[in-house]
Parts: sequence; structure tokens; C-alpha cells
Amino acid sequence: MADIKAADVAKLRKMTGAGMLDCKNALKETGGDFEQAIDILRKKGQKIASKRAEREATEGAVIALTNEEHTKGALIVLNCETDFVAKNEDFIKFAYSIARVALENMPADLEALKALSINGKSIGEEVLNQTGVIGEKIELSFYAKEESPYVIPYIHPGNKLATLVSLNQKVADIQTAKDVAMQVAAMSPVSVDKDNVPQEVIDKELEIGREIALQEGKPAAIVDKIAEGKLNKFFKENTLLNQQFIKDNKISVADYLKQTDKALTVNSFVRFALNN
Repeated sequence: MADIKAADVAKLRKMTGAGMLDCKNALKETGGDFEQAIDILRKKGQKIASKRAEREATEGAVIALTNEEHTKGALIVLNCETDFVAKNEDFIKFAYSIARVALENMPADLEALKALSINGKSIGEEVLNQTGVIGEKIELSFYAKEESPYVIPYIHPGNKLATLVSLNQKVADIQTAKDVAMQVAAMSPVSVDKDNVPQEVIDKELEIGREIALQEGKPAAIVDKIAEGKLNKFFKENTLLNQQFIKDNKISVADYLKQTDKALTVNSFVRFALNN
């Protein structure tokens, strides 16, 4: 049996919101595997706080920028060890400078971004240099880009969470685009629409739905139907266009966009949140 540390139990509790004992038992059952432990908690009917769109990280800054025309955007994550450094003005300026290089060049991936020049050196070299200047480990850990007829960024106060949202056409009122970017930040959707949800996610949700139905004593003949119903609820709560709009829960995000233009929709989005 795996040795379950108190810190791991606390981490799982923070990730899920489940009770300490439930978290400990789930980790014991899975030999310390966090993803499997989360599935076990859900199958036992625990209401789990969704973290599926957040990538594990420590401290740092998440920066999202777009060009003046709002046709392209870049999002980068610069990590550090402490919140003290993350709030340092020079550290934040450095993160913004990397984001601007990313936006100007739109490199193919993170390694290509690290190879670009900043302050006369490659970004990778300058990150190492800043590690020596600041006195703790600095790491450029994530980069994503968006290109579309209209791209909008959102950075939550404190630089711990940022989003980029691509729309299929230009919008006359920038607030419409901002509202959707804030929706992505607040509600952490897994995809734009149900057609974009990965099959493995769908399969997992159906499996969990069946397990819950069986544990509730539902007849085997209707277990699959109940699981399908739970899957549809999952789509409504976790896909962007089908979510309730945060500023008016009587309509969906898709309905909100149609109020501006019937043809307006979301092509794609990027969301990154640092764990607190």
C-alpha cells in the first residue's frame, strides 16, 4: 500500500473540495494517483470542484496580449518560486516583454519561442540570466497563440489567470468579446461546444454516470439512459457555448452572441490558471 502523505491529502482536498478522510481513502485506493482518486470521489457521488482546465504550476505570471487589430494573440506563463517574486514589478515587466516577442513573431511552439531574441540574447538564455538576478528559479513553462478574425485577451487581476478567445468575425462592440473572455476565465469550459469534447472525456463521464446510477440502485435497463442524461448535463455546464451566461443566467453564451449578430460564434479559446 502506498504511503499517503498529509500534504498529498491536502493537495487532493484543495483540488476537489472533498473531505480529508475521503481524499485519504481515495489516494490509498489508487496508490497515490491523483487523477484516479478524483474519479473515485466522483463515482462515490462527491461534488468535485472542476480543475480540469487548469494546468499544475507554482507561482508566476500569466500574460495574454493581442495586436491592435485583434487578429492574433499570444499567452505565456512565466513561473517563479514565490508569490513575492511573482508580484515584483521587474518580474512582471519581463513576463510582458516575452509575451510581446511571442505576439510579434507567433512562433510555432514553446521551444521556438525560447529561441527568439530578447535583450540581445535568446529568451531561454535570458530566463536563466533572470534566475541569477532574481535569486530563485525562473521558468518559461507555457505558450499558446490564437489567430482569427477577432481575438480578445483577458488577464485576471493579479496575473494568475488569463484567457484568449477567438471569434469567427469582427465585433462592433468590444465588450461582447470581453464578456466571453471573462466567461472562459470564470467558468473554465472544457471546449467550445459538445462536438469538441475529446472522446476520452465523454467515455469517462458516461462511465461515472453509470457507476453513480448503479450505486443509487437504479434498474440496469435504464442505467445507460441515466448516464446519457448526466452527459448532456455535463455538456451544458462545461462547454462554452452551452454554459449559462455569467451576466444573465437565463440565456446561454451562444444566445448572448446571437444578440449581437446571429452569425457570431467562438472558434477556439485558451485558458491558463496558476494554482493558488
